Amino acid sequence: MPKIGMEPVRRKALIDATISAIGERGSLDVTMSEIAGRAGVSSALAHHYFGAKDELLFATMRHILTELNTDTRRALNMAVTPRGRVSAVVAVNFSDDQFQPQIIAAWLAFYVEAQKSTELRRLLRIYARRLHSNLMSGLAGILPRTEADRVAEATAALIDGLYIRRALKDGVPDAQTAIALVEDYLETKLNGRSLP
Repeated sequence: MPKIGMEPVRRKALIDATISAIGERGSLDVTMSEIAGRAGVSSALAHHYFGAKDELLFATMRHILTELNTDTRRALNMAVTPRGRVSAVVAVNFSDDQFQPQIIAAWLAFYVEAQKSTELRRLLRIYARRLHSNLMSGLAGILPRTEADRVAEATAALIDGLYIRRALKDGVPDAQTAIALVEDYLETKLNGRSLP
């Protein structure tokens, strides 16, 4: 019988173990037993909390998105200019909490799995809409709407592409270089325009 009050702690441990296992394996080809072992709980307890492995994977992706959203909200609240808002969104996506090998591997695995899973595809669509909206919160104050829309779309594609390259251990090796590449693109598109 599970100990009272331990469920949130164990659920978080199972999610962290899922991220770790996916990061090490580089795919979603991990078992509930392997994840439970990493979390220090029994396989039966993992099934008790999440049911099937698909539910644990969904909860893990939702957790990653929640963490990213929390970090982004915090960064946007500290930005004082429209241009600062755009840079804040870029910086959060390449922060130490987000741009780490295990999280990057999880993103890549989830993108692949979303081709087969309606629920994961829905979460990735939420992520894409949220990223676009967050970028637009700054770009719409600098560029005409249509142009801001295109720049937001391209910036999001650059962010996702740099994650894929990093997951494949090809191209950009570190966060600062990735941020610099995205910021260079933004400077080109904004032509030095910004608002106070």
